[in-house]
Amino acid sequence: MNKDYFDMIKSLNQIADFISRYVVGLKDLLQLLLIALLSEGHILIKGPPGTGKTLTARLLSLSIGGVFKRVQMVPDILPSDILGSFYYDLQKGQWIFREGPIFSNILLVDDLTRAPPRTQSALLEAMQEGRVSIEGRTFELPKPFLVVATQVETEEGLGEGVYQLSPTLLDRFAYSFRSYYVSPEEEIKILDRVDDIDDIIRSSFIKPIMTTNDLIKIQSLTRDVYIDPKIKKYIVDIITYFRKAEDLVLKPSTRATIWLLKGARALALLEGMKYVIPDHVKKIVYYVLGHRILLKEGYYEKIDIYDYIRKVLSKIEVPKI
Repeated sequence: MNKDYFDMIKSLNQIADFISRYVVGLKDLLQLLLIALLSEGHILIKGPPGTGKTLTARLLSLSIGGVFKRVQMVPDILPSDILGSFYYDLQKGQWIFREGPIFSNILLVDDLTRAPPRTQSALLEAMQEGRVSIEGRTFELPKPFLVVATQVETEEGLGEGVYQLSPTLLDRFAYSFRSYYVSPEEEIKILDRVDDIDDIIRSSFIKPIMTTNDLIKIQSLTRDVYIDPKIKKYIVDIITYFRKAEDLVLKPSTRATIWLLKGARALALLEGMKYVIPDHVKKIVYYVLGHRILLKEGYYEKIDIYDYIRKVLSKIEVPKI
C-alpha cells in the first residue's frame, strides 16, 4: 500500500466528515453513496419526503468537484426532458444538441414512480449503458456518474398517481436504501445547525476535497481489492439460498451476485482494507437485496424485509478466512 492509496482513503473520510457537519443521522446513507460512487452503481431510496436526501447528494457532488442536477418527475415528463434533444439554430443554420440534466456527475431523480414507464426506461437505459442515443447519435455521459432516485412511500403505501416500477427496472439499481425520520435528539441538532445548512444550500461553490479525476482513480483501486474464492462462494451461496426459497415470488438475478461483490469491495476500500471479509458481504447484502426480493402473499405477514434477510443469513455457513 503506497502513500497515494492512504491519501485517497483519507480524502474519502474527509468527504464523510464534511457532509456530516450539515447532514444529521444519515451515516448509513452517506456510506452507501460513497460505496455506489466507488463501485459505479446507482441507488434507489425509498421512504418519506424531507429526510435530507437532496442535501446529502448535493454536498457529495460539491465535495468531489462534480456537477449536481435534480429532476422532479411528473406524469407528463418526456424522455427528452431528461436526456436532451436537438433544436434548429436559425443563426447557425444547423441542428444543435441541448444536453438534458442527465449530463451530470450526480443526478437526483425525485419521485421516480411519478414518471411514465417510457421515461423511466429511458433514464435507466442511460444508467446501464453510461451513454444516451438520440436520433441515431450517441453521447457519452460524464464520469463519474451516479443516479440517486427516490420513491416516496408513506404508511399508506405509494399513494395515487404513480407508476409501479417493474422488477426489470428495479434490478437496474445496484442498491436500495430505506430513508427515515431522524430521532428527536437528532432533530434538535438540525435546528442548531439550520443557519449553516441554509448557507451551504445557497452556496454556489465550495472548495472540493477531491476532483472527479481523483475519484476515477479510486474507482480503479476498488477493482483491485482482493476477494478470496471462499468469499465468492459465500456470495453465490447467499444468492442461491434466496433463489431456492419457496416463500419468495421475486428472486434475485445475477445482477444481485455482481453487486454483492462490487459493493463488498467498495466497503472494504472505505475501511482501508485491501481484501474483503465476510462482514463486508453481510453488511452490503441488505442494500443489494432489499429491492430485489418479494415475499409471496400470506408468508410472514407484515415481516420486515430486512428481518427476513437477516433470518436467511443466519442459516448460511460463513467462511473462515
